[in-house]
Amino acid sequence: MPFEFKRLGLGDVTLVTPKVFGDSRGFFMESYQKSTFVNNGINVEFNQDNHSKSTKGVLRGLHYQTNPKAQAKLVRCCRGKIFDVAVDIRSYSPTFGQWIGEILSEENKNMLYIPEGFAHGFVVLSDEAELLYKASNEYSPQNDRGIRWNDPDINIKWGIDFEPLISEKDAKQPFLKEVKKEDLF
Repeated sequence: MPFEFKRLGLGDVTLVTPKVFGDSRGFFMESYQKSTFVNNGINVEFNQDNHSKSTKGVLRGLHYQTNPKAQAKLVRCCRGKIFDVAVDIRSYSPTFGQWIGEILSEENKNMLYIPEGFAHGFVVLSDEAELLYKASNEYSPQNDRGIRWNDPDINIKWGIDFEPLISEKDAKQPFLKEVKKEDLF
């Protein structure tokens, strides 16, 4: 099997570890194989691929889209190193408001599957980082939402000892308790 799938105990958030074949010439790995993902409980049609680049200390998030344009994501750091976070925003869930985080890097080549109903964010730990990620729905400005990265009720341990670089938009996001009920899952 070209992947190992590990459920992380927060809904269906899953750490995906690809099998990497390497030698002195470089490496080869599959980054996605629909049939294997479906056989491991990730039956999502991805409709958009994204590529982002950020410098050390940049923190992006916590982002999500509301229904009917909610997004599941498959996130991979192809250059550098990030701490990637998913927050459960399913109001009916026993783990509502809880988070999970994983280091994704060009070295470990791990991916994080984040289903619909979760907000997503990351902080860059290396000098630069590039992310490639798949999304189940195309970007929709009308459905674009966010939660404050430093919400004390969520209390994410970002693992940084510096003040992150935040966009003006992300700095103004509401706290989870301020989000309208219709903007949650």
